[in-house]
Amino acid sequence: MEYVSIYDELDQTNNGQDVQKERETHTYLSKEEIKEKIQNYNSSVTDKLKMTLNSNGTYTGFIKVQMELCRPITIQTAVNPGEHAYNNNEASFYLPPGYVNKLHISSINTVREVIEALLKKFVVFDNPAKFALYKRCHKEDQVYTCKLSDREHPLYMRLVAGPSTETLSFVLREHETGEVMWEAFSLPELQNFLRILDKEEDEQLQILKRRYAAYKDKLEEALDGVWKPG
Repeated sequence: MEYVSIYDELDQTNNGQDVQKERETHTYLSKEEIKEKIQNYNSSVTDKLKMTLNSNGTYTGFIKVQMELCRPITIQTAVNPGEHAYNNNEASFYLPPGYVNKLHISSINTVREVIEALLKKFVVFDNPAKFALYKRCHKEDQVYTCKLSDREHPLYMRLVAGPSTETLSFVLREHETGEVMWEAFSLPELQNFLRILDKEEDEQLQILKRRYAAYKDKLEEALDGVWKPG
């Protein structure tokens, strides 16, 4: 499966500030403790997705994110898929349920940056603010899901929890706001939603018509067998 690296795209001129921010966030783990955890982590991985400790104290590695999106996403369509050129056409579609994406990130990358990287990979036009990253944990045969704040660091969480996705996994979802905030969507997005709903409604209507037509045929056959003229 493909992955995207957002560590390599970081502005190197801000590297000192980012490292300082990482140290302030995780002051309870020294560089030696992080080194030991990374060694333990790498000795436990079974899919070759190991972590690498950098000389400046940061580290890089992989996380897997399961996509659990209920609403369609809006993407920009390519003029020529063989070339990295795009036109102004937009299309909306549903991602396959349970689709898992793999990202190569740094310990200084935040939840918000991870969400933006996922959308960028799919050339998604939707506002990143519409989405949230959740952590899913298994404890004593129970599954717990918790929304992460934008400033948390997923790779650090992955390091502390270990490589097992049973212990910790990440899930991308729409914000749970109760009611859908339609005003957050653009006009083309809303129009695409209407087209998708109209298509789904027509498909369901055709399914119902075929089902009841078959039921009617069987009922008429049964009646013919009972009410034969004497």
